[in-house]
Amino acid sequence: MPKIAEVEYTPNPNARKFVLKEPLTWGIARSFDHAGAAEADPLASALFDVEHVTNVYYVDHWITVTQDGLAPWDELLRELAVPIREAPAADSATEHMVAAAAVARTDMDASTLERLDRINALLDEQIRPYLQNDGGNLEVIDLTDTQLTVHYQGACGSCPSSTSGTLSAIENIVRTIEPELEVVAV
Repeated sequence: MPKIAEVEYTPNPNARKFVLKEPLTWGIARSFDHAGAAEADPLASALFDVEHVTNVYYVDHWITVTQDGLAPWDELLRELAVPIREAPAADSATEHMVAAAAVARTDMDASTLERLDRINALLDEQIRPYLQNDGGNLEVIDLTDTQLTVHYQGACGSCPSSTSGTLSAIENIVRTIEPELEVVAV
């Protein structure tokens, strides 16, 4: 059972980040934009059972929960702490590495995969650490000749600054290696 080390504010006033003493996963991010998507995940499902929860994102030692803005955080935090404390901690990295390998992209040709690797390396270095620090993340959904499609996760998913300033910053950074690439958030 993970113990909550602290609860952090995020730039999104409707999201809080729970920092845990034990990991929930070993590098595999789990993101749920609605309760229906969380049916197969016991922790996310239990969190969505708490009234006002609209988004759940977790990876490793932290979990971000977003609410609809209608509940006072002091009461909601107490309710959310129960399923978080009851969740099992990750037991081995091996099972998660096997799951990660199974998700590898096979629908892209070698040159597109190489482009995607360069873009992801840039995002890993210059964007993702800041989003993760704020309780969110960024997933690349698709890459074509002219467009990079991304999806914000966790606190970033409904944060007003992610769809304006952060998206512009991502596009500027990506254009340092691919000047014609447009970045679109979905």
